[in-house]
Amino acid sequence: MITIKTTGNSTRENVRQIQEQIGGVISERWGEFTLLINNENATGNIRFISFEWGVTMLEYNITFHEDVIFESNYADFSPIRFYYCLKGQCGHRFGNQLESELRQLEQFQSVIIANMDNTTSLGYFEKGVELSMNVILITRRKFLKKRLNGVQELNKRLYDVFMDTDHERKFAFFGSYNLKLANKISALRKVRSKNGMIRIMQIEGLVYEILAMHIAQHEKESKNSLPSTSLLRRELKIIRDLANSIAKNVSKDYTLEQLARESGLSQAKLQEGFKLLYARTVTEYIRHVRLEAARDFLRNSDMNISQVVYSIGFSSRSYFSKIFKNKYDISPSEFQAHVKQALSLETI
Repeated sequence: MITIKTTGNSTRENVRQIQEQIGGVISERWGEFTLLINNENATGNIRFISFEWGVTMLEYNITFHEDVIFESNYADFSPIRFYYCLKGQCGHRFGNQLESELRQLEQFQSVIIANMDNTTSLGYFEKGVELSMNVILITRRKFLKKRLNGVQELNKRLYDVFMDTDHERKFAFFGSYNLKLANKISALRKVRSKNGMIRIMQIEGLVYEILAMHIAQHEKESKNSLPSTSLLRRELKIIRDLANSIAKNVSKDYTLEQLARESGLSQAKLQEGFKLLYARTVTEYIRHVRLEAARDFLRNSDMNISQVVYSIGFSSRSYFSKIFKNKYDISPSEFQAHVKQALSLETI
């Protein structure tokens, strides 16, 4: 077992201390730091970006080759941490808790943790487990000073955590699983802009959205207003994978019966899962992703409207035009004309 101790007053200092203890090379580009590790201790990377409004985005994409305990003493830094595992799992307890009080941060679960200054935080990572984890860290004094954040609108429990700038109390919220967060964090990981400034701005916007989703989930669960579901985590993952497959292959002719057969889930469970994750029935979701694809074709290709209709799996141009205008408040032909006009102005 490896014990990694961090005592830095910033994420940058803590990552440097991780490097000193398990190796790797740190690189930096446009304020985005990456610790790349490929040795007997671990394979993968840890990357982070800090923003001027008191928030840092930290990502683990790593497999440890020994069991690891992270022993973190945040001292004056003591951020609120918002965790989400896309893949794998890990454990957590405060240093003043018994080992029997260890709690698991599971795949697809939203977790919020904050320490007191004099309390360590212990993270447990199993060897051989591929871990993809997103962490958003908020430095409270800086966040409250720099951002118009509306924390006064939070429920009392979370409000007290944000306002505890002297770090006098600890806090741990282990929420239910949330696949909408998985989709947003997956989008964050897919930002590929070659322009460094644009890339950082896109990441910053997504980080703020992810933070808002964490807080919204805490609000709903605190008020017991989350929708109940009989679906298992495994079944929700199947539905998420199915939805992603539909979005990538919009032209296929889908039926509820065929999707139920392919997924191994009942039609009722499919409908329940799509309503829970996407606030749409299966049919409404298919129509939504087809229209999104059509909009992208009209914007980014030379296809005419009839070709677009065929490419997204519709047979009626008039029906397509009707639902496109209902969704975007503009007809396909008007939208395409606006796009072409904008492109011609750019070349002048």
